[in-house]
Amino acid sequence: MDFSERFPIWGKLTPSEQKMLLASVSLRTASKGTVVHKGNLDCSGLLLLTSGQLRAYILSDEGREITVYRLFEHDLCLFSASCIMRSIQFELFIEAEKDTEFWLIPPDIYHRLMEGSVAVANYTNEIMASRFSEVMWLMEQIMWKSMDKRLADFLLQESSIEGTARLQLTHETIANHLGTHREVVTRLLRYLQNEGLVTLSRGVVELKDEKALQRLS
Repeated sequence: MDFSERFPIWGKLTPSEQKMLLASVSLRTASKGTVVHKGNLDCSGLLLLTSGQLRAYILSDEGREITVYRLFEHDLCLFSASCIMRSIQFELFIEAEKDTEFWLIPPDIYHRLMEGSVAVANYTNEIMASRFSEVMWLMEQIMWKSMDKRLADFLLQESSIEGTARLQLTHETIANHLGTHREVVTRLLRYLQNEGLVTLSRGVVELKDEKALQRLS
C-alpha cells in the first residue's frame, strides 16, 4: 500500500501539496527494541505507521521509564518531529515494541504543509488533543490509582492488544511501562498469582481470571 492510501487527509491536499509529500517521504523499518526517536535532540521527522507497534515514553533523571502512549498501524507520530513544535518542552523517546514499518515525513516538509493547509493544521491539532488526553489519563492513573490497580489495568490492556491471555512480558518490561521498580512488579505479580488471577513463568504472565482483574483495576 502506497503513502497516498495511508495518509488520512490525502484527499484534502492540493495536487502540489501531494506532489511535495510524495517526493519527500521514505519508507523505513525498525526492528523490535530499536529506539527510533531520542528526545528533543532528535528531529528525524514524522512517523506514519504501516505495520508494527511503537511505544512513546519519558525517562527520569534516574533512568526510570514510563510509557506515555502506544502507536499502532495508521497512527501518525508527531513528537518524533518535536523541533517543529516549539511548545513541546519534555523529552520523549520512541521505541519499536515490534518489528515496525513506517513512512518518514521530513519535519520541514510537514511544517510547510501546516503553514499552508488548513486541513493539515486541523488534523495536527486533533492528534495533539488526542495525545494530550492520553497524557492526562496517565497522570490520573499515577495520582489516584494504587500500583496493584495500575498493574491489573496494564495486563488487561496488553491482553486486548495482543489478543491472548498469555503475555510474553518480563517484570522489567512491565516496570518500564508503569514507571516503577522491577522488584515492585515482581512482588505484585506474586500476589496476583497467590490470589489465582495470573500464573507466572519465565518471561510469561498468563491471565487466569480476567473478571477478577477487571474488578481490581
